[in-house]
Amino acid sequence: MAVTLTVNGAEHALDLPREMPLLWALRDALGLTGTKFGCGIAACGACTVLVEGQAARACVLAIGDVWGPVTTIEGLGRPEALAPLQRAWIAHQVAQCGYCQPGQILQAASLLAETPAPTDADIDAAMSGNLCRCGTYGRIRAAIHTAAREMAEG
Repeated sequence: MAVTLTVNGAEHALDLPREMPLLWALRDALGLTGTKFGCGIAACGACTVLVEGQAARACVLAIGDVWGPVTTIEGLGRPEALAPLQRAWIAHQVAQCGYCQPGQILQAASLLAETPAPTDADIDAAMSGNLCRCGTYGRIRAAIHTAAREMAEG
C-alpha cells in the first residue's frame, strides 16, 4: 500500500508497508542516510527527525503513523546557508565521531522551536534522551545557547 510522505519539502509516494519504521524508509527508500540507526528502541536519539517541527524517533515511528512533514538533517540547512544550529555546532567543535550529531541537532531544533531562550536546565532536560558516546554534552549546551542567541537576533 502506498504511503505519501513529505520529507524535506518534497512529497514522496512510497510503495512500502505502513508499519515500516520511518528510519528505514528515509535511509533505504529515499537515500537520506544522515538519520542514523542507533539502538532501535528509541533510547539513544541517533534517529531523531522532526515531524511537523517536533522531535520524533524514526526507529520506532511507523510511516503509516507520521502525522506531518518530516525534516531530516539533510533538510535543516543547505551547504550554502547552514542553519544557526549547524553553524553553532561547527563553531563549538561539537562533533567528535559525529554519529549522534544529526539526532542531537534535530532534538535541539525542536527545543528551540518550543523554548527560544532555554536555560541550562531546559537544555539538559530536552537533550537527556540523546546519547553521545564521545561525551560532548558541554559543547552541545554551548552550541544551543549560541544558536538561540543568533536566532533571537534574526
